[in-house]
Amino acid sequence: MSTPAYPFVEAAHYLNLPLSTLRAWCLGQGYRSDGRTRRFLPLIQLDENDRRALSFLNLVEAHVLAAIRRQYHVPLPKVRQALYYVSKKMDTERPLAKPDFQTDGLDLFVEKLGSLINVTREGQTEMAEIIRDHLKRIERDAKGIPVKLYLFTRTDTVRNQPSPVVVDPTIAFGRPVLTGRSVPTAVLADRFKAGDTLIQLAEDYDTSPQSIEEALRCELDRKAA
Repeated sequence: MSTPAYPFVEAAHYLNLPLSTLRAWCLGQGYRSDGRTRRFLPLIQLDENDRRALSFLNLVEAHVLAAIRRQYHVPLPKVRQALYYVSKKMDTERPLAKPDFQTDGLDLFVEKLGSLINVTREGQTEMAEIIRDHLKRIERDAKGIPVKLYLFTRTDTVRNQPSPVVVDPTIAFGRPVLTGRSVPTAVLADRFKAGDTLIQLAEDYDTSPQSIEEALRCELDRKAA
């Protein structure tokens, strides 16, 4: 779970995030202000201090963080302030990966962030629902540790998206697979590019063409899928 296994390019693709954004979250980013060079500190603490790749837990943290950044484009300093507030209240260094964040921590985070960016109570409710949609894609074990992450395959909406693609560190070296079939999405993409149709792939893996199509979105160019 904490072994760095997802290079930045790969993780950004799975999470449908700009590479520069993910790197800024994990490594920090320099910027110019008032003629001086300043630096954003990272929002995600990379496991084993490996600056080349994310662990599965890091991937989960970035998945949750993407909920507010993708929808609201909240400035990083505001997100950091809210996370710092929650980490103190929850007495944890990485609240985004903790099960408590899904309950009390989320409410604390949204309330604090809402006050920092002047979001109305109605807007805070909407923000909380979007984050909850992301949190529902995380499967945890009995101890609350994330063990599976069901990826979003579309960018238009997160509400009621199907979940045919899952990342499980114990299957296929942690690469995305077809849910319930353990077939790597990379294998499906290779066969599709070689000429197999959605129907043929669905028949071979005993699933629906719709599930195959969604799985292909994880490997092929999302704009073309």
